[in-house]
Amino acid sequence: MKILIIHQNFPGQYKHLAPALAARGHQVVALTPKVDKPQTWKGVRLVPYRITGSSTKGIHPWLQDFETKVLRGQSCYDAALVLRERGFTPDVILAHHGWGESLFLKDVWPGARMGLYCELYHLTTEEFTRFDPEFDRKGTERDGLRIRLKNLNNRLHEEVMDAGISPTRFQASTFPETWQDRITVAHDGVDTDLVRPDPEARLDLDTGQVLTRDDEVITFINRNLEPYRGYHVFMRALPEILRRRPNAQVVLIGGDEVSYGAKAPDGKSWKQIFIDEVRAEISDSDWARVHFLGRVPYERFLAMMQISRVHVYLTYPFVLSWSLLEAMSAECAILASDTAPVREALTEDETGRMVDFFDRAGLVDRLCELLDDGDARARLGRAAREHVRKTYDLTRVCLPRHVEWVESLPDLTPRPPRD
Repeated sequence: MKILIIHQNFPGQYKHLAPALAARGHQVVALTPKVDKPQTWKGVRLVPYRITGSSTKGIHPWLQDFETKVLRGQSCYDAALVLRERGFTPDVILAHHGWGESLFLKDVWPGARMGLYCELYHLTTEEFTRFDPEFDRKGTERDGLRIRLKNLNNRLHEEVMDAGISPTRFQASTFPETWQDRITVAHDGVDTDLVRPDPEARLDLDTGQVLTRDDEVITFINRNLEPYRGYHVFMRALPEILRRRPNAQVVLIGGDEVSYGAKAPDGKSWKQIFIDEVRAEISDSDWARVHFLGRVPYERFLAMMQISRVHVYLTYPFVLSWSLLEAMSAECAILASDTAPVREALTEDETGRMVDFFDRAGLVDRLCELLDDGDARARLGRAAREHVRKTYDLTRVCLPRHVEWVESLPDLTPRPPRD
């Protein structure tokens, strides 16, 4: 087959799938703004394009998001026309449509089958818009209207989507019923051969200190440290954690920006806001046991997982983080929030333990219980890894499912763009 892949940050979710398809003899082309000149990556032909245009000054704020997606879609459309003029006609188009690039590709190739990566549909129920009442803003009664407009991109893609794939049942369930019979649930997968326990692992800190599995290490990870992933809950529990665990070392990974939700007020970062909130409750000697690593190379992330005694994972009802499954694959004992995406991957007291997202005292108590119970940690860690190997293993389970799904797409009758 001829396969075209679209992702604004290629390879993104196609990191393993694109090379696997190329290795099976398919002609795989990726349109991407991430390269300046044509090149080949792992058998995949990378074709650059530029995103042109800029947002309109003074446009209604609810339309800014959609205008950005239209600009990206138009730029990708123009690049697709050039590809077509050069004789490339894909049998299959794979796209993560969340940024709008694939909006108009069926207008270029109406006979192609389009398979979308369905990450999340923006829901307007209070469970999603007001899950954390602390961050209700002025005008939140209008949030449902704003969020419905964010789904314009989703709705336009629904018209041309021949099939979709979603990494979890929870994420797939956020999409309307009109999508459901076209969405396959298959996770991207975790390389459990790489992400595995290592009794010799060590984490070198910038202070010169070295942490190993002999240390009582508590770990916490966000792509960016922010409320959507429970950073504020963890930080507010930190003074009591440090008081009750005088030998614990607390290691946090995450950037200072925003991946999800609103920006922090007054030009600050969420990271610093919650450091400032709790710092006066923590002595200098205890604060020296708290280590913010920022964003780190994957090898350092892996070492952190391998030395973790308990890994804390908190999230709103939202996209499940890969880091949870990777921590499970590394045989960490997990303490996670009792929220819908977590319950799909974790079973209470079988593969981890859970606590109410807002229960700060419960978080501290359950964390201390796990730290005091080595047998429970070992049992939970082994079961967590076994579950990931059985359900989310990259090479044995997930990648074959994705390849099979892609290779089945030509059997579908293409949905043409509507007039």
